[in-house]
Amino acid sequence: MHLLIPAAGSGNRMKAGKNKLLLKLNGESLLYWTVKAVFLSKQISWVGIIGQPFDKKEILFSLKEFSDKVNWINGGDSRQESVRNGLNNLPDNATKVLIHDGARCLIKPELIDKCSNELQYNEAIILAMKVVDTIKIVNENNIIKETPNRDFLWAAQTPQGFLVSKLKHAHQKALEENWSVTDDASLYERLNWPVKIIEGNSINIKITNPMDLKIASLFLN
Repeated sequence: MHLLIPAAGSGNRMKAGKNKLLLKLNGESLLYWTVKAVFLSKQISWVGIIGQPFDKKEILFSLKEFSDKVNWINGGDSRQESVRNGLNNLPDNATKVLIHDGARCLIKPELIDKCSNELQYNEAIILAMKVVDTIKIVNENNIIKETPNRDFLWAAQTPQGFLVSKLKHAHQKALEENWSVTDDASLYERLNWPVKIIEGNSINIKITNPMDLKIASLFLN
């Protein structure tokens, strides 16, 4: 299985002043832990890191023993553009791909394998967790409009997996129609293509702010 890791984020919400994936977590870069989990998977045979050219040297250095096992791909101005670049740089024999956020460093190798296995029987899958909080939909003045039924609400995670040919088509359509989305499954939704949810776990958080780093440190110990 081929896997792409978008790693071109600026980390503004982290207030790090640099790519947040280069921040130290228990002595190693945040991205190091993500990549380590990927290579502990039994299903992944090829890994692409999508990053900004000015981060390349520091990112690869931070990956230590994995630096010569990954394939570098230059990222774009957005996550969407970066993933499109990643898809266009997959090996010719790639028919299916998993996409995993570099900031989800607590992913378990077993969950990566589970996603890979499920992709053998589905054209598109994503990891997600059932929403346990009560969600409110508000208007532009933060006045509550409605409360959706949380029985039908899931919080999306990664990996997300797709057929390469169909995801390329979806990204091309997004480019033509000027669609802007925050994950690849949203492109499938726009096209009314089915995406199967695979239940993940609550540990697989996306590191977004300083508190997340502290939480991740506890789970890595």
